[in-house]
Amino acid sequence: MLHKTRGIVLKTTPYAESSVVVQIFTEKFGMQAYLVNGVKKPRAKIGLNILQPFHLLDLVVYHKLTGSLQRISEARQTPIFQRIPYDVIKSSIAQFLNELVYKSMKQQGPDEALFDFIFHAICWLDALEHTPANFHLYFLLKLTKFLGFYPASNGSNRPFFDLKEGTFTSYLPNHSLVLQNPHTTQWATILNSNWSALHGIKIPHADRRILLHRVVDFYQLHLDAIGEIKSLEILEEVLG
Repeated sequence: MLHKTRGIVLKTTPYAESSVVVQIFTEKFGMQAYLVNGVKKPRAKIGLNILQPFHLLDLVVYHKLTGSLQRISEARQTPIFQRIPYDVIKSSIAQFLNELVYKSMKQQGPDEALFDFIFHAICWLDALEHTPANFHLYFLLKLTKFLGFYPASNGSNRPFFDLKEGTFTSYLPNHSLVLQNPHTTQWATILNSNWSALHGIKIPHADRRILLHRVVDFYQLHLDAIGEIKSLEILEEVLG
C-alpha cells in the first residue's frame, strides 16, 4: 500500500553497486530505513543528490509492518535548499546537528511535534542570510524537550547547572559535570529564548565553545550509546 509522507534524511549508506539504504525520519511512520536502487545511475528515478543528510523530502512510500527495509516509490526535495549547501557555516552546522539527531533518534516512532520542530528549524536555517551564532546550541537544548530530558527551567537564576540531574542548583555538585557562571547564566538565557531572539544573545566565542561541549556531554549523559560526535571537531574548525 502506498502512503504520502514528509521526511527528513538523516543517513545514507552505500548498498551493493548502485544502491543505498537511507535512514529517514518520516512524519507518518517515524524512523524508517529505505532501500533505494540505482541511485548512482545517470537516469535514476531517485537521485543520490536529494538523499543528502538533513534534506527535506515529499515522499510516496510502500510501508510494510514486517521487515526492516522499506521502499520509496517517489521522492521530491521540498523545499529546495537555497543556502545550506553553499554556505560553509550553515552546512557544517547542519552536518553536526544531523549526526546528533540521527544518533539520538535511531528507534524514534512517529511524533508529529518532533518532526515539525526539526523540519521548521532546518527551513529557518536555510532561509536566514546570517546564521545566529547560538543557533546550534538553541536547537539542541530545545530538542531535549522531545527526547525526554529537557532541563528544568525553575531556579534558572541559580549559579550552577547539574548536567547529570538536568537542574539548576544553588550548591556545587560533587562531580565535574556541572556548569558554573558565566556559563550557567548563558545556558539559561539560551534555554529561555526563542528563534526570533537568537540574534540578540551575545556570548563570547570561548564561552560558546565550552557550552557546545557541555551540550554534547548532556546528550551523552542522558542517551544510551550515543558515542563520539565525529562532526564536532569539523564544526569547531569552521567556527574558528
